[in-house]
Amino acid sequence: MIDIDLLLAWGAAYKKVSTGEIIFKEGQPCSFYYQLVTGKVKWVNIDDEGKNCIHAIVEPGESFGEFPLFDDGPFAATAVADEDSLIIRLHKPIFLQLMQDNPAIHFAFTQMLSKRLRYKFAVIKSFAAHCPEEMIATLLNQLKSEKKNFCGDCNQLNLTRQQIADMTGLRVETVIRTMRTMHEKGDLVISRGKVYCKDMIQRITA
Repeated sequence: MIDIDLLLAWGAAYKKVSTGEIIFKEGQPCSFYYQLVTGKVKWVNIDDEGKNCIHAIVEPGESFGEFPLFDDGPFAATAVADEDSLIIRLHKPIFLQLMQDNPAIHFAFTQMLSKRLRYKFAVIKSFAAHCPEEMIATLLNQLKSEKKNFCGDCNQLNLTRQQIADMTGLRVETVIRTMRTMHEKGDLVISRGKVYCKDMIQRITA
C-alpha cells in the first residue's frame, strides 16, 4: 500500500511473526500502522466457541487494521499470522503525519477503505438472499476484482474450503456441496480438488 522505503524513512520497523501468532486482538487500542511484507495474515473475529469469521486473508503489500488509525476506536478484529510472516509497522502519530504530508497516499487510502465498505454492502446483500451460490460468487468476484488470493498465472483459488466457509458464514459441508454445483454449472472449474476461476462468476439472480 505504501512504499517500504518511504515507511522506513519515516521510522517504521520490521517485525517477524510466526504461524499462529496474534499481531493484535479485537478490542485492543491501536498504536501502529501495519503492512505485510511477506507471508499471510488472517483478519478475523473469533467467538467464544473459537469459531472464526474471516474478513480477509491479507497478502504481501497490503495493509490491515486501518480503521482505528482514523477513528481512534479499538481494533474491530484480530490479526493472526496464517504462516511465518514479516510485517512493517509505523507508530500511529507518525503515520497520521505521513498522511497529512502525502495527499496522494491519503487519497489512495480513502479509495481502498471505500472499496472495502462497498464489498461489505455486497456481502450483506448476498446474505439477505439466503443463497450459498450468491454468497460464494460475491466473495470470489471481489477477490478476482482485487486480484487477491488467486494465482496470477493459472487462476487457481488459493483458499481452502474451510477458509471460504469462515469468510461467508457457511458450513464447510455447504461450501463443498455448493462449489460442486457451481462447477457442474460451469461457473468455476474444480480439478484434482483445486478450484479455478478464469472469469468473473455470473451472479445468481433467482
